[in-house]
Amino acid sequence: MIVEIGHYALILACLLSFIQGTFPLYGALNNRGRLMALSSPAAYGQLFFVTIAFASLMYAFVVSDFSVANVARNSHTLKPMLYKVSAVWGNHEGSILFWALILALYGAMVAFFGRNLPKTLHVRVLAIQALVGLGFYLFLLLTSNPFERVYPFPMEGNGLNPLLQDPGLAFHPPLLYMGYVGLSVTFSFAVGALIEGRVDAAWARWVRPWTLLAWCFLTAGITLGSWWAYYELGWGGWWFWDPVENASFMPWLVATALLHSAIVVEKRDTLKSWTILLAIIAFSFSLLGTFIVRSGVLTSVHAFATDPERGVFILMFLFIVIGGSLLLFALRADKLTPGGLFAPISRESMLVINNLLLSVAALVVLFGTLYPLLRDALTGDKITVGPPFFNIAFGLLMIPLILVMGLGPSTNWKRADLKGLSSRLSFVFAASVVVALALFYITSGNDIMAAVWLGLGIWLLFSTIFEWAERIKLFKAGSLKRMGRQPRASVGMTLGHLGLALAVIGMAGTSYWNTEYQGIMSHGDTVSISGYDLTLKDTDGIIGPNYSAVRATFDVSKDGISLAPLSPEARVYLTPPMPTTEAAILSTLRGDLFVVIGEANSEEYDKWAVRLYYKPLQLWLWLGVAVMVLGGLISLSDRRFRMGSPKGARKA
Repeated sequence: MIVEIGHYALILACLLSFIQGTFPLYGALNNRGRLMALSSPAAYGQLFFVTIAFASLMYAFVVSDFSVANVARNSHTLKPMLYKVSAVWGNHEGSILFWALILALYGAMVAFFGRNLPKTLHVRVLAIQALVGLGFYLFLLLTSNPFERVYPFPMEGNGLNPLLQDPGLAFHPPLLYMGYVGLSVTFSFAVGALIEGRVDAAWARWVRPWTLLAWCFLTAGITLGSWWAYYELGWGGWWFWDPVENASFMPWLVATALLHSAIVVEKRDTLKSWTILLAIIAFSFSLLGTFIVRSGVLTSVHAFATDPERGVFILMFLFIVIGGSLLLFALRADKLTPGGLFAPISRESMLVINNLLLSVAALVVLFGTLYPLLRDALTGDKITVGPPFFNIAFGLLMIPLILVMGLGPSTNWKRADLKGLSSRLSFVFAASVVVALALFYITSGNDIMAAVWLGLGIWLLFSTIFEWAERIKLFKAGSLKRMGRQPRASVGMTLGHLGLALAVIGMAGTSYWNTEYQGIMSHGDTVSISGYDLTLKDTDGIIGPNYSAVRATFDVSKDGISLAPLSPEARVYLTPPMPTTEAAILSTLRGDLFVVIGEANSEEYDKWAVRLYYKPLQLWLWLGVAVMVLGGLISLSDRRFRMGSPKGARKA
């Protein structure tokens, strides 16, 4: 009965999204106040009913109701409760319902926090948000019903992919989807502005917090997925340019460009059309990434052929949303009058270069992701575009981007003094080069690109600290007071750039200076790697809730000093049967010691396949991203970027 209630609530949410997306929009076009007044109540009601639908599906997973086809395919009675809950969004139907839930949540947030917006813009934003949601509801009800019953129902389910039964993967999709769907708000603002034919500094101020919120969630979600791959898959890598990784990375790149472009619109009343276009493209990448991952097209170009009904609906929806918004942009972009001018050497120019490099980088990732699929579909040739292509093409774009990031905050708005800028930052640049070369020499490096990337990270770190010190006039009277009076958005920008600098340094260290050992070890054997001595002490069989495992114990010492033992595991899950690894990691600021135990190499179980890795500065990467997210959250708390227009401006 509860499942049927959920299905009925989903239908009601679909009807409310239709009402919210049509009648208030008509009212805004014809100045009908009563029709416009429907938008906010409809948004709240839509959230209420889709929450009931999602809770009903979650209940079916929690109680293992295998009469629901979705539960039977993706759950099992032996699964821990956390993974029964995470299985709700760990499948196609449940993930789309989760998308619809977050979309409704953002719609309700716009309705609540946007009460100070101009009425017509507020109504249009909510209407566009509802029309996007309508597409998802129709997709669920017509092709991907999560409440479909199966009869006769099985006594036991198929279980969830063991690789997904991990805390990192339990929380990774919600964070990622909060970022994906958050960009729908910027999309709705962009389309609403095109309909009204007006973009100004107030519009940019309304858009920035939503973009920043989505960017924070995307950053956290992508990093959590990377961290999961690092410790769960047992290969010691944090990024492989996998198509699924790329699908989430592309909207992040465009959202980063949008965030910086909106600053120019707010400060200088220019780059309006470009900012609108970025808002459309960012959400388009979110839709494209979500659907091609969930449809299976990244696994096989013939995935649509296995379910033509679902595939045709996806293609039609993408065509309507992406094609329709771009057509509207082509028709209405000329209404957005350009604002102030700026010199070639100015902060605006730096931000424009930033935008161009990030946008081209997103196109490079898109090409590398889709080209193998298109070639397979058109010619039947199966090729792969792997890390070498992305590392070269993407890396060449990131080098000038990081250089510009170090210059931008120290550059004046409208017009900058090139001579003064170079004189102020020449010492910072020289110091970065000297430190990078010194570290490269000390580590006996043999790859000059390690010094290049390390130097870029140090350049961004030093230039960011230098700009912050200049801003608060460090070591001068009143510097502490000036530091306390800094706007939170400026503090957030500084932390964001510092975090990226730390992350780049970590990427350079773990990519170019890592060492590894692969071999066979017996009980009592000792292996040395990067100054650590590891001794395989023993191995024990253990039983988990839905798996059996072998747990090895390694005694670890460095320079004769004993450290905490490491205990990696080799697991075999029962349903579905699948082997996995659980790495043991010793993390320090200098690097990660990474240990993986494999299969036994003798019938006596006294010889084991072992993989050992040492990843220098790996922790700097995770800490850097955490600082970036912290900077975004601090910026989001700035009173100037509250989600609505200031009351003073509204009265004026």
